[in-house]
Amino acid sequence: MSRSRTAREAEYLEFAAARTSHLYRSACLLTGGDTHLAEDLVQETLGRMYVLWRRSAWFTGGTRIDNPAAYAHTVLVRTFLTHQRRRSSTESPVGELPDSPGREGDPALRLTLLDALARLSARDRAVLILRYWEDRSVEETAEVMRAGSGAVRTQSVRALARLRALLGDSLVDFADR
Repeated sequence: MSRSRTAREAEYLEFAAARTSHLYRSACLLTGGDTHLAEDLVQETLGRMYVLWRRSAWFTGGTRIDNPAAYAHTVLVRTFLTHQRRRSSTESPVGELPDSPGREGDPALRLTLLDALARLSARDRAVLILRYWEDRSVEETAEVMRAGSGAVRTQSVRALARLRALLGDSLVDFADR
């Protein structure tokens, strides 16, 4: 293995270690809390990033990506949307979700929000996650979703309205705490 290849692989491993948890959190939100699918999406994203990382053009100025972390999130969202279009993506495993370690915050609120997100369509979830979780601009979201800026604005407003309708008065209960 050449020295430059070894250096590239070490650089990739550093990138993957630094970004995996953030990609996983975003994937969990995109999938509506399906941790198994989230893990699969992150694996697929990191695999695609590895292939890209190994390309020599990445380092020689050919098609270098200025922000690999943002590109990884773009790959994640596109992988999720592709998965949702597959016929087999509507299958869901049965059984209970495994216990996860507790974190700061209100677990009941988190479960309520994850449940409401899971009831939205895949595109609605994707636009909400990109715009409000990832804090991306309308233009960046439009590029990731391969849509126009106007379509993203409209879909954002409609997705928020659907989310509010699903949550109803349940958030008022949490606000009083």
